[in-house]
Amino acid sequence: MRLRMWYARFFAVCAVLTLGAMGGSSAKAQEAMTAQVRVSKGGLMPETVTVKGYVIDSACTFTKHLKKPISPDCAIACAKAGSDLVIQTEVGTIYWPISGDTPATGQNDKLMPYAGKMVSVTGKVYTKGGSKAIVIDKIEAAE
Repeated sequence: MRLRMWYARFFAVCAVLTLGAMGGSSAKAQEAMTAQVRVSKGGLMPETVTVKGYVIDSACTFTKHLKKPISPDCAIACAKAGSDLVIQTEVGTIYWPISGDTPATGQNDKLMPYAGKMVSVTGKVYTKGGSKAIVIDKIEAAE
């Protein structure tokens, strides 16, 4: 277990150093650090982190390659039509808001007041197969 913890920390430090060497911004370095998870006896455990990004329609971010929402009205219209809202960071990482309960419930109601806007979200981050999900504990408008 100690070896796994060492490897997890080693790779996190390497990621931050690589971003710095490549001229990465502090936002990139912060995202790399805040997205870390700690290793425990049962495997990877989610860690509470804060993520800053735009609340955007999931379909638009993928199909139109948007870096930020076109407008709040557009994001709201897509969400009302049934599309999931996601949080996309400035470096393009997408966090899928998920419920911490089972059976799970949709998270659009929490995100609708912030659709098309920059937010700061605090919650537990889960990673699987290259995807990131966040159980929202706190959400607020960001500047």
